Amino acid sequence: MMTMNRRRFVGASLGLACLGGAHRVTAGDAKPYVRANTDWLAKCRYGIGIHWTAQTVPRKGKPLPFQEAVDAFDVKRLVERLAYAGADYLLFTSTHALQMLAAPHPVIDRLLPGRTCKRDLIAELADALAAKGMSLLVYYNHSCNGKDDPEWRKAVGYDGTDKNVLARNLLEIVGWMGERYQEKIKAWWFDSPYSLDLRGPHHSVTTDMRGFQFPWERFTVAAKRGYPARLVTYNAGVNETFLYTTHQDYWAGELVDLNHPPTGRYHPANGLQWFGWACLEDRAWVHHRLDTEIPKPLYSDDELIRFVRTCNRHQAPMTFNVGIYQDGTMAEASIEQLHRMGAALRGP
Repeated sequence: MMTMNRRRFVGASLGLACLGGAHRVTAGDAKPYVRANTDWLAKCRYGIGIHWTAQTVPRKGKPLPFQEAVDAFDVKRLVERLAYAGADYLLFTSTHALQMLAAPHPVIDRLLPGRTCKRDLIAELADALAAKGMSLLVYYNHSCNGKDDPEWRKAVGYDGTDKNVLARNLLEIVGWMGERYQEKIKAWWFDSPYSLDLRGPHHSVTTDMRGFQFPWERFTVAAKRGYPARLVTYNAGVNETFLYTTHQDYWAGELVDLNHPPTGRYHPANGLQWFGWACLEDRAWVHHRLDTEIPKPLYSDDELIRFVRTCNRHQAPMTFNVGIYQDGTMAEASIEQLHRMGAALRGP
């Protein structure tokens, strides 16, 4: 997911064979990687993603400081609306343009105090979702993207001369979260690898990466700490299938429209479990404009139902990013549309 002030990237594809079930991949890697089982994800009809971040603002008035907003967040109300919309899972944005986490984290505290919270919103969401039969997927962004968060990029080591420090810090951040949340986090959705790696046909690296290769394989290992069955994906850009590493389990599937439906459970360009994520109404992803309403849905009910039916036929889960205000209320028109779609998918 691109941050609000950054352009979209289009890259090249890397084809891999799809074996079905668990996948053993050896293309270019020293050790074979066995992909985690994605059967549970393939059974999902659709999910909801939310970009509730430190940049999210209320419908009207001045935003609360981030920690106060976290303390006021109504988890029960949010999960009830997700269930009403028929979602099988929530894809929650833990950090985005700013490295500010709605949970405690000792590694982040050590690197840059004041960026975490006492309340653990991630754990509370996971438990509330599980009680309703829904799963939690977590989006994470290293937040070293251009000028989005200069204080953080310095603290984490992005601007340092030894990029191994950067890699070690990021591995510790995701590894600690993996250990803490165990099976509560069913999958990771990692964004902005193009700010850490020059190999892709397009990149947004804004530091000297000469002589350094980010250790994606080690990052995947860290991301699976505490729950080896946890799924991992790296987003290479809009509708992009380039792989920074074969050590991942499903396709990130960032989309900007409904013009690229799946043709099978696995993406033909890279062999990964198909997964999609597109904005339902606001293509800015984050509701950051003061004193404005979240826009109405972009698509008609028929368009949405037709696309998701195709996805379901191919065991390819589709995620809709739904606009959300700082108080935790989601765009009501979007929730109602998804509720209608869920009813239509169930049939008469």
